[in-house]
Amino acid sequence: MGEKKQRVAVIFGGQSSEHEVSCKSAVTVISHIDRTKYEPVLIGITKEGCWLKVEDTEAIRNDTWRENGKRAILSPDAGEHGILVLGDTVEKIQVDVIFPVLHGMYGEDGTIQGLFELAKIPYVGCGVLASAVSMDKLYTKIIVDRLGIRQAKFVGIHAYELEEIDKALDKVEEVLPYPVFVKPSKAGSSQGVNQAKDREELQAALLEAAKHDTKILVEETIKGREIECAVLGGKNVKASDVGEIKAADTFYTYEAKYNNPDSKTDTHPELPEGALEKVREDAVAIFKAVDGFGLSRVDFFLEHGTNEVIFNEINTLPGFTNISMYPMLWREKGVDTTALVTELIELAFERK
Repeated sequence: MGEKKQRVAVIFGGQSSEHEVSCKSAVTVISHIDRTKYEPVLIGITKEGCWLKVEDTEAIRNDTWRENGKRAILSPDAGEHGILVLGDTVEKIQVDVIFPVLHGMYGEDGTIQGLFELAKIPYVGCGVLASAVSMDKLYTKIIVDRLGIRQAKFVGIHAYELEEIDKALDKVEEVLPYPVFVKPSKAGSSQGVNQAKDREELQAALLEAAKHDTKILVEETIKGREIECAVLGGKNVKASDVGEIKAADTFYTYEAKYNNPDSKTDTHPELPEGALEKVREDAVAIFKAVDGFGLSRVDFFLEHGTNEVIFNEINTLPGFTNISMYPMLWREKGVDTTALVTELIELAFERK
């Protein structure tokens, strides 16, 4: 008899604005799970927060999984590794590890990681602290400041400050010249992000960002190439080479990223001397500083004119779609997606 396969609960969908992208990423991950070692259990979370056991990948690919899924419950008090309780007849499924393929709020921000910790189930990716800090762009920048790594100058604004809008606008203008970027501190995938060229646009951008989060990050505009580095590991952290984003828009918006075929990625960009080494070194340093584990994608700018490497942001659950940079970069290093998914699952057990 062969060795018993370990059950991997792949959780996808979620309540964030990146729900649809999560479903696409999940198809990639599920399709590359090594079935000789692991048995996948598919759990989709609807936009309303309903957990459903999904029977097959095709239902996710066809976007029909919400119609026939059985209700699922992840119970934090059901034994050492927790149990998924499914359906009206309370079918119990023991799972060995969880692979969350959830982008944005309630999936990448430490909230669901806390549930996994309570349930005592090993899980792929960063823990509660790293997820929460990295999702909050303002606090990430505060941490990176202590590393001495250059990043865009910034101002933090709380939503309540917008009640006295002129003071909030003055606070930004005292520090930053126009144009500036305005971002919800915790919104993912460029949702609610706008560039402001004057005071009137700044006000509109702040009010828009406040629809997505109670904290707002305002940054100086960095003119440069957008480059990304994939990080992988636990005790031993390694960095990929870099990829370059060539956005089909003023900046890499959500639409440009996922819906505009003119946006391109280059996994062999020509870089000035020393830039690759600097990006890889900084990516690992930032990953460790936020207490990262498992995987992250760290994004930088290569400034026009100076060729200086400037940190942009870190993503602890990067996309796994067919156009996502994270798996592409590891394929360039000789790690195919099946091997990558396997290593991430094994790292989850290593941490536990």
